[in-house]
Order: sequence, then structure tokens, then C-alpha cells
Amino acid sequence: MQNEKRNEESDDLAAIGIGAMIVFIALILVAAVASAVIIQTGEKLQQNAQQAGSDTQQEISGKVSIVTIWVGAQTGGAEEITMVFELAPGSEPIDSDQIHWAVICDDGAGTPSLIDDDLAAATELDGATLVTTFNPGETYMIDLVVGGGAGASCAPALNEVHQMVISANLGGTTYESLSYISVTQGDIVV
Repeated sequence: MQNEKRNEESDDLAAIGIGAMIVFIALILVAAVASAVIIQTGEKLQQNAQQAGSDTQQEISGKVSIVTIWVGAQTGGAEEITMVFELAPGSEPIDSDQIHWAVICDDGAGTPSLIDDDLAAATELDGATLVTTFNPGETYMIDLVVGGGAGASCAPALNEVHQMVISANLGGTTYESLSYISVTQGDIVV
């Protein structure tokens, strides 16, 4: 009889040990699932941050910074504005035909006029060297024909405001308002 009592007590202890082992295994599984969720969330956040950083770098690195714009030569039918610009800090070199500009104005008849082209005729600031690739840290100058031509005209006009957009392929866009408080050659409009 005593042997039977002893076996029953031993069986109770074994049952308690098996129950504890089941709880322990369940806790390990829960911890594994929780750590997998945390690791997966961390990886997703890292990917999102890298993508946002890449998008921001691309947007800023291809952007043109306008230094100044003034009224250029006002020859009838070929009115110009002169723009001095540089690439934004951190930019990569950009080919001059990969940057486009547009000036938008009211033609007086209620419809907007649009003049646009690329910056392929830009020179270094000294005005002598034609540039095919813009490099960061250097300043450039270009005369933009905004009046006359075959069709639309956004020639400088006293007390008017025209909108200018400069956009780099796969890069950023710069917006500027051209305020003509004077149309005398050399007067600043930005």
C-alpha cells in the first residue's frame, strides 16, 4: 500500500512538471512571435525611411537655385531676361539639356501664354564659356528669350507678375515670381 501511495505522489509531481513544461514552451512560442513582429516592423520602418531619404535627395539634388534675374535686352520681338543660377548644394552634375524652364503669363485675352526651352545656351558667369554640363558649386548665366518669337509672348511688361518654373529631369522643380516694377535693362525682377 505504501508503494501505491508513493507512486501516486510521484505521478502528481510528474504531472506538475509536464504542465510547467507546456507553459514554458508556450511562453517561448509567444516570445518568438512577438520578436518576429518587432523585427518585421523595424525592417519596414527602415525601408520607408530609406525610400523617403532617397526621394528627398533626388528632389533636392537636381534642383536649380536662382541667384538673381534681371531685365535683359529689350529688342522688339526678342525681349530677354537674364538669369544667374547654380545647382542646389549636394547636387550631382546635370547636362544642360536636362533642365527646362518656362515662363507663364496672361496674354491679355484671358488665356495664359507659355514660353519654354532648356538651358542649353547657358554660359559660365563670365559669359564667355558655353556650358554643356552644370556642376555644383559653380554659377551660371543665361539670357532667356521671353518675348516675340513665333506665337506666345511673355515679354517684360511694367507692373506685371509672371510665373517662372525651372525643372530638372528626374530632379526638383523651382518656382519663382517675376515682378516687373521696371522694364529697363538691368533692373532686378527677382
